Amino acid sequence: MLQDIEPYLACPHCAQALTRHERSLRCPAGHSFDLAKQGYVSLLAGDAHTGTGDTAEMVAARADFLAAGHYRPIADALAEAAATLVGAAPSAAGAGPEVRGAPEGPDVVEGPGGLVADLGAGTGHYLAHVLDALPGRVGAALDISKFALRRAARAHPRIGAVVCDAWRPLPLRDASAELMLNVFAPRNGPEIRRVLRPGGTLLLVSPTAGHLRELVDALGLLSVDEDKQRRIDEKLGPYLTSLDRRPVEFTLRLSAQDVRTVVGMGPSAWHTDPDRLAAALAALPEPVEVTAAVTVAAYRRPL
Repeated sequence: MLQDIEPYLACPHCAQALTRHERSLRCPAGHSFDLAKQGYVSLLAGDAHTGTGDTAEMVAARADFLAAGHYRPIADALAEAAATLVGAAPSAAGAGPEVRGAPEGPDVVEGPGGLVADLGAGTGHYLAHVLDALPGRVGAALDISKFALRRAARAHPRIGAVVCDAWRPLPLRDASAELMLNVFAPRNGPEIRRVLRPGGTLLLVSPTAGHLRELVDALGLLSVDEDKQRRIDEKLGPYLTSLDRRPVEFTLRLSAQDVRTVVGMGPSAWHTDPDRLAAALAALPEPVEVTAAVTVAAYRRPL
């Protein structure tokens, strides 16, 4: 729930701590943010916009596809990596998050178990799996789509959902997260480093060039650059240390409706002509075998 992560939240305007006042969160400077009745809070700065967020239709497609279990191997690999890398480590959460800009060490704040922050959390599907593997931790689902966060707020009892922009300062306090997740989502290296505690871990899931390749070829979908992982490493390199990476590849057997759904939930939804897609779908066998291929990579903030 949102109250579980409130000790870790920061005002997007002045970076001070937020506290609850009835149906809003407020900082000492007087900035106030209303709590949505659907269980999330928007911590977007006033001049930010949500035009790049997933639409209600895209979110519904993603929820249906994930609920069907098609990407369960990815969720399992992510949860296993989280349990291996941080599950057995003693949590420093009792000391609470560090105040941004504190000149002489952290201000101690009483908080719940260690924070897991999911940047680009969408519906909260992967964050919920990770929290199941990490009893006692709480999760912050961060996304710019309010449609996605309406679902994320209900995805797990230990998730709090926050609308924010991945490319701006994140509304989390310095060194507040024990673990960060990033699954098919934008990556803001400087902010990920700031939010992670020293020694904290980022688990990043990215598609390889082979991901959904049969659909890319047959339907003319957006493809993945062969150098994607190298470019990710280069962008994160100044801020985090690479630990390891694990390929996850498996075969999907998809119906025509499943194919429509997987196209509708991703970036190709913005670039695919419906009539052309319908004609290409009619030419596919049913079910069609499709390759899912991703990399689960781990990075650490140096001590």
